[in-house]
Amino acid sequence: MIEQLPFLLWPFLGLLCIAAIHVYLGLHVVEREVIFVDLSLAQMAVLGASVASLWGHEPGEPWTYALALGFTVLGAATFAFTRSERARVPQEAIIGIVYAVAAAASVLILNSVPHGAEHIRDVLVGQLLAVEAKDVVRLAVLYAVIGALHAWWRRKLLLISHDPAAARAQGVNVRAWDFLFYVTFGITVTASVELGGVLVVFSYLVVPSVTSMLFARHVGTRLAIGWTVAALASALGMLASVALAAPPGASVVVVFGALLALAGLVRPLVARRA
Repeated sequence: MIEQLPFLLWPFLGLLCIAAIHVYLGLHVVEREVIFVDLSLAQMAVLGASVASLWGHEPGEPWTYALALGFTVLGAATFAFTRSERARVPQEAIIGIVYAVAAAASVLILNSVPHGAEHIRDVLVGQLLAVEAKDVVRLAVLYAVIGALHAWWRRKLLLISHDPAAARAQGVNVRAWDFLFYVTFGITVTASVELGGVLVVFSYLVVPSVTSMLFARHVGTRLAIGWTVAALASALGMLASVALAAPPGASVVVVFGALLALAGLVRPLVARRA
């Protein structure tokens, strides 16, 4: 097992890159109560990549990434312009429908291309063991740019996520800012899914944020707890994958579930002492 640890370095660093941006984005998603938006946008990216495969392009090619990003931006626009406090149809329903249709379409397309079953497996849990230094550097640069933009826009974005009615009262164009949020979110998801797969990306988005909400109210404290949980899940998940000879993506997701369950058991004890 010890001799295999050096080969896990770059996959582990790639997961830390995903954690760095997705834990923050997860705070917005949980506040907006659109928990499955990550799955839906990730599936739109997969649909775009599936179309690229149907046209003869391989994963990692510029055309594959461009189509994945294009489909993701389409999903982002749909979610941004269908959000309304007085809508007759809840936005979560629209998000679920987009996910279901995109997933079904992806399966139909991949069923028609060579090695379609392998593509479907990679969609779920990614290809973490294939991650190299160049992949980590690319993710780090992309996420740093998106993180800087969100830091610059943080007041408006946090206000829109927490209280869109107050944002409108202050004259903020909520739909325009929503579109910016979902586009940057979609770009992040497109890059993350290529590395970790849909289930891994969803876990990094939701589980650390939900865990942090059990113990903290302040955004800064939630981020600190979320990043700690994500880093711990990354390390334990990679080690478990080696020990069990299991796919690392699936191992990380299961560890996330175990940590959330443990947090749920610890929470009443912490509350009793407070």
